[in-house]
Amino acid sequence: RGLQLTYTIVYLVYFSQFHGLVTHYKIGALCMNVMEHELKRYDLWQDELQKKTRTYILHFRLWVWVNDPDNQALRKEHEKAFKKYQGLLVKQEQLLRVALYLLLNLAEDTRTELKMRNKNIVHMLVKTLDRENEELLVLVVSFLKKLSIFLENKNDMAEVDTVERLSRLVPCEHEDLLNITLRLLLNLSFDTGLRIKMVQVGLLPKLTSLLVCDENHKQMAMCILYHISVDDRFKSMFAYTDCIPQLMKMLFEHGEERIDAELISFCINLAANKKNAQLICEGNGLKMLMKRALKLKDPLLMKMIRNISQHDGPPKHLFIDYVGDLAAQITPDENEEYVIECLGTLANLTIADLDWELVLKEYNLVPYFKDRLKPGSAEDDLILEVVIMIGTVSMDDSCAAMLAKSGIIPAIIELLNAQQEDDEFVCQIVYVFYQMVFHQATREVIIKETQAPAYLIDLMHDKNAEIRKVCDNTLDIIAEYDEEWGRKTQREKFRWHNSQWLEMVESRQMEEGEPFMYGEDGEMDRPDLFYSTDGITPASGAVSPDFFSDPYAQNGDGQHGYDTDGFDLTTGTSSRPATGFGFRPDEQFYDYTSSR
Repeated sequence: RGLQLTYTIVYLVYFSQFHGLVTHYKIGALCMNVMEHELKRYDLWQDELQKKTRTYILHFRLWVWVNDPDNQALRKEHEKAFKKYQGLLVKQEQLLRVALYLLLNLAEDTRTELKMRNKNIVHMLVKTLDRENEELLVLVVSFLKKLSIFLENKNDMAEVDTVERLSRLVPCEHEDLLNITLRLLLNLSFDTGLRIKMVQVGLLPKLTSLLVCDENHKQMAMCILYHISVDDRFKSMFAYTDCIPQLMKMLFEHGEERIDAELISFCINLAANKKNAQLICEGNGLKMLMKRALKLKDPLLMKMIRNISQHDGPPKHLFIDYVGDLAAQITPDENEEYVIECLGTLANLTIADLDWELVLKEYNLVPYFKDRLKPGSAEDDLILEVVIMIGTVSMDDSCAAMLAKSGIIPAIIELLNAQQEDDEFVCQIVYVFYQMVFHQATREVIIKETQAPAYLIDLMHDKNAEIRKVCDNTLDIIAEYDEEWGRKTQREKFRWHNSQWLEMVESRQMEEGEPFMYGEDGEMDRPDLFYSTDGITPASGAVSPDFFSDPYAQNGDGQHGYDTDGFDLTTGTSSRPATGFGFRPDEQFYDYTSSR
């Protein structure tokens, strides 16, 4: 019943002679009951103090106007109540600290810890985070950190606004408290929802300030910031802090040593955002990064550079000075991981002024490409980057012609056969065809000498939307230059669109014993059988094959002078699909308006 007596009794069980009694007499459960009781008492004290404070403030305001003579006595009464509250609070926090210390030791046994969780230990600990006693807070946060490694406990913490309460402790002057708080936040930052809360409560600038000013806690703050940077929604926020200049400074301080994994991983994530990439390139940023990456042949640093190169605008044009340096790295003797990043960087440089033919000749890249296109010649990641690189250089007419003469197109088709189940490979290979059909030399090779159009027709109805889109646009271009393939494409689109109707007709013919199947006697060449002369879809639901030759009519966009799929059919400089799934790594594809 008395705080001091309870404190003394709980303290007694710290002695090793009493450890057997602790378990036997369920002292842990009693400690939790004591904690629950004291937290309720604390709430009552708070309510009582607030009532007296409101009464005092009300009387004080009245005294200003009517000069109440009892105001002095009321003020003394309020001060007395506040001192009493502070005295009780000190004693209670001593008791809570001792009780928590005991519970923390008992929780070393995971079975005992589970019992504590069932008795709502997490909620009690989080409620105690509102206290000001730093020694008590160190104990509370340490306990929460220990509990946070289990999913159920982490979910309990998410329910009771743990992050909001922890945010006031960052930063703080107590070194141990700040350190253990950051470690708890790191554990919680593995959860997407809790990362969102960290940003919402303003932890991003606080953690960034630790990165800049606090040497002791820099590493822990960076690990939390790295987790936050994984989410594309928050990458742009780093541009409005001092984070990027500090990271660049830390990168260049490493000298000849390998860069810490946490640091370079954080930089790679941030470089995937355009605004961040511009800040990284300011001054001699890109020059210093490139110099270091080429000297150390560091694949992770080159991955960061590759992320910078994917953004259109000023950063991309800065890479013109380094095309030769990057191309020189693409040799069979180099580390594959490093070559992948160099190839990826070059493939991102979709710049009209670049003379890719000169680059390919000077660095003898065509034989390297041809060797790597053979299935199994290297890791799939490297082969894919070679395909993407070919798609980029194929925008150049003379470059595409050189590739066609080298025999690369049959090699690409062979690779398509081998990788037909991999959407990423299929999408990028089809994009190579898309680029090559713009140029007369390569268009003739693809249409007349290969089965590429037949493959494209097969892929027209692929389950992947990005593949379908690139196929459709490639076939549209082929149809403009080759009437036979144009008719085949229209016929296939017609069959696909009317497949149910055609199946019904064929089954009816089989039931009636017809000797000929539909489509074998020239009906497909009689459009008057399938659509009305006024161009309007008839009531039967059948659609004219010519309907598919007009991309605008299909989408109701006949009034527009551009292709609705986003491909300009008059030029070969359309943007390359970044992935087989239709979005770039840094694309903002989240719905920010929805509540999470």
